[in-house]
Amino acid sequence: MSLLVVGLSHRSAPVSVLERASLAADTQAKLLQDTLAAEPATEAAVLATCNRIELYADVDKFHAGVAELSTLLAQHSGVGLDELTPYLYVHYEDRAVHHLFSVACGLDSMVVGEGQILGQIKDALARGQELHTAGRLLNDLFQQALRVGKRAHSETGIDRAGQSLVSFGLQQLAAGADPGLWARGKRALVIGAGSMSSLAAATLARTGVAEIVVANRTRSRAERLVEILQQGDDTTVRAHAVEMSAVGDELTRADVVVSCTGSTGLVLTADALADALGVTLDAPAEAPAVTAVPAPADVDQHAAWVENGSAASAPEAPRRVRLPAQSTGTVKLALLDLAMPRDIDGAAHRIDGVRLVDIESLADASADAPMAADVDQVRTIVADEVAAFGAAQRAAHVAPTVVALRTMAADVVAGEIARLDGRLPDLDEKQRAEITQTVRRVVDKLLHAPTVRVKQLASEPGGAGYADALRELFDLDPQTVAAVSRADLNDPNRGRS
Repeated sequence: MSLLVVGLSHRSAPVSVLERASLAADTQAKLLQDTLAAEPATEAAVLATCNRIELYADVDKFHAGVAELSTLLAQHSGVGLDELTPYLYVHYEDRAVHHLFSVACGLDSMVVGEGQILGQIKDALARGQELHTAGRLLNDLFQQALRVGKRAHSETGIDRAGQSLVSFGLQQLAAGADPGLWARGKRALVIGAGSMSSLAAATLARTGVAEIVVANRTRSRAERLVEILQQGDDTTVRAHAVEMSAVGDELTRADVVVSCTGSTGLVLTADALADALGVTLDAPAEAPAVTAVPAPADVDQHAAWVENGSAASAPEAPRRVRLPAQSTGTVKLALLDLAMPRDIDGAAHRIDGVRLVDIESLADASADAPMAADVDQVRTIVADEVAAFGAAQRAAHVAPTVVALRTMAADVVAGEIARLDGRLPDLDEKQRAEITQTVRRVVDKLLHAPTVRVKQLASEPGGAGYADALRELFDLDPQTVAAVSRADLNDPNRGRS
């Protein structure tokens, strides 16, 4: 196993960099295809969310893999490699497995314990399967990550450590008040009809808003979301869909706006929001000093950090620049921007009567959130599952060699029986069958102990060499072993969850 992940997230990079590095769906597909075309990689998958971009690959060379994956991320994100490199993190083999399992459990989320990441991991796997870039290793890895995440949520109280990003955002909008009491009777505008917007609409409906208006570029998707909202048994919310062109008018009637689209530009400008409220946009305050951006690190330095087992020498991301405090007066319009890159102009905080919560402010707010006691239990689950996954992968590595050995033994038996037929042509069918069965039993008994033992040994750390020893001792044809591996990889039942 030579699993490598190169990525950046809210933990390693400022929101301004994450915004620029975000990948559209078609860009993700091109990134996967180009990664597979690169020499060091044989499999690839990309996990792209609003606060992380990670490229997973099965590589045959570590240093070359780090350099190639970093370059590809820079090329497809549009952020220069020199600028992107200081914010990248690298995990290899067991550490890469540990990282993804931690992500799946919500331990690495902006809001610890949120469960939406499981759907995003499932989407990443489906994309890799659809484009045929996810092979045996990544299929096994991502499916196991989904099982680990589900286990963490079912066996522990990790959900109590935090809520979904939507729920946490609504808590921030409520500014200490009970979200249910704060939302009761309000009119909400949801911009977008994707997975995050759908989650936002459902959460708003459960929280108690009186009405939800859904605006989307594709009207049919907005209408479908409205239909789902009205079918819910736990809400009586009024809902209807509008065209995107009607957003300006809807702003004048909305109390709460949640926006999460795939737009590359602003959906709501500060001027449009000021016009909707009938107020004048204040002049911008003097910009605060910005912490100097660290000098770009050489890509090879990432390899050194990983090999040394420490990130102590890694450059730190610059501290976030906090915007001037928002108005403490009556809030006329509450804005929740869950998009990356952002949908709502950051200057909206200067509009009197507006409260804006976005990805950056959520990151600041969640940084000081208390950790639940269940987090330690989840970490134990992750550690156990990483060990089990490594053992299973090492055991799987030797399996094609064992199959090839038994195939060779079967061929030897068949050849000897054919030779016996030539020497003793008068044997009747019963005698021939008895001799054949006896020879097969002898061969099976001789091979049983070594093949069982080699599987056990191969599952232990450092056990990969046992497969090589088996091939050498029995002079197995490498092409035969490779053919068994390909047949296993092409099994149509493999990689289905």
